Amino acid sequence: MPAERLQSLDALRGFDMFWIISGEEIFTQLAKATHHPALDLMAAQLQHSEWNGFTFYDLIFPLFIFIAGVSMPFAYAKAAVTGKKKIYSSLVRRTLILIVLGMVVNGLLHWEGYENTRFASVLGRIGLSCFFAALIYLNCSLRMRIIWVGILLIGYWAAMMLIPVPGFGAGVLTPEGNFAGYFDRLFLPGHLYRTVFDPEGLFSTVPAVGSALLGVLTGEFLKSCEWSRMKKGAYLALAGVVSLILGYAWGLIFPLNKHIWTSSFVLVTAGWSLLLLSFFYLIIDAAGWKKWSMPFVWIGTNAILIYMATHGIVNFKHTSQYLFGGLIKFTPEAFHEVWLWCGVLAVELAALYFLYSKRWFLKV
Repeated sequence: MPAERLQSLDALRGFDMFWIISGEEIFTQLAKATHHPALDLMAAQLQHSEWNGFTFYDLIFPLFIFIAGVSMPFAYAKAAVTGKKKIYSSLVRRTLILIVLGMVVNGLLHWEGYENTRFASVLGRIGLSCFFAALIYLNCSLRMRIIWVGILLIGYWAAMMLIPVPGFGAGVLTPEGNFAGYFDRLFLPGHLYRTVFDPEGLFSTVPAVGSALLGVLTGEFLKSCEWSRMKKGAYLALAGVVSLILGYAWGLIFPLNKHIWTSSFVLVTAGWSLLLLSFFYLIIDAAGWKKWSMPFVWIGTNAILIYMATHGIVNFKHTSQYLFGGLIKFTPEAFHEVWLWCGVLAVELAALYFLYSKRWFLKV
């Protein structure tokens, strides 16, 4: 791995992915088995908000995009040497691959006709948001990058509040009446995930570019600032608090909403992302306590691979049942699902450790 690669960044990416690949199920099933109030509260946080609102699980996706943005200043450090043309070619290829892989996760290979194909996806949004954030990073000054964040977030807010939707008017932020959903009904081909809107649609990708750019600004700070790592980590936390205050304040007039990726949602998720990055950075890179984070690093360095594997390619639950089912049946029945999902995590970590030890990483 490159010498300047931040282990905290890989670990945080792995922590983020952990909840998707099995963490959510482990703690949800544990809450069902024990009915402990603290676990019930945690299980509630492991569900997406129905519409407006914010839960921990709503942070998973924007955190991944934020982390991708943080990585850019490190990944493109040699842009002046390799040349931008080569980087642009790589960017286009990566974006197209992610869009296609996202469609595969959606069931593209089953092909049930154009009208039943969902073109928007989680991986597609990652690809598009990072593509445009990278173009801005490679071609704009620091001042202009900051201005671009403002243009994207304020511009999206203005569009959502001022452009009228036929039959609803302007500023109607319901599933049927919001402008992002209307835009997708007009221009997004194929099937929309929620019929009247798509949570990974075209127009709501605009503020997601802002999520990636806030990560880029964070990565630039970590890479270029000459301060000590402890001081950097403290300032990351301070920036996180400021972003949270601004986001929650904006949320009073432009509600936090993951489904349409509101501008307030961008700032709040950036704030929590900064606080988490500060925590991981201070402990792992500043204090040097690294060994505990290695399981997260195994996940984080092959994040796209394990995402694809757990979303249809490999039935890890069946594997866990095959390997551990004989032992699990001797445990209390209420905990069977808990142990089954712990087995899923064990299988996933064993596979990811093997890939990490061989330095086999899926790079897109």
